[in-house]
Amino acid sequence: MPEVLDHELAMIDGTTTTLRSIAAGGRLLVVNVASACGLTPQYADLQRLHAEHDDLTVVGMPCNQFGRQEPGTHEEICAFTEERFGVTFPLSAKLEVNGPRRHPIFEVLCQVSDDGGHAGDVRWNFEKFLIATDGSITRFAPQVPPFDVL
Repeated sequence: MPEVLDHELAMIDGTTTTLRSIAAGGRLLVVNVASACGLTPQYADLQRLHAEHDDLTVVGMPCNQFGRQEPGTHEEICAFTEERFGVTFPLSAKLEVNGPRRHPIFEVLCQVSDDGGHAGDVRWNFEKFLIATDGSITRFAPQVPPFDVL
């Protein structure tokens, strides 16, 4: 599904890019993230994955659709993730992963089934999508620890 790599993506710093540009030929781990969720501590392992694997780029995509657990401004999200978890991986601008304003990247990602057979809407914060260098996508439930996706 290479088209997922070519949709424009607004980044939290105000720039626009694509997943293809971010990946630079490597794998991507796309995660819808939130700062006030019970799964928020996964940020630490996401950062470790990003730092320890030269061929993997984690991309966090803040979303406020689940329990309003990402209410902050872009500046607040950046400060929180950097101060609390030392996040250096790319963060998109806040976006929607479900519903009529679902970002086009998630239109593609949500077509993929996880190992339990779930396809369709993202269920909760920290659902993960691993995009391989060949464009294939593997989906993981929110509770799956980041290190279990590789």
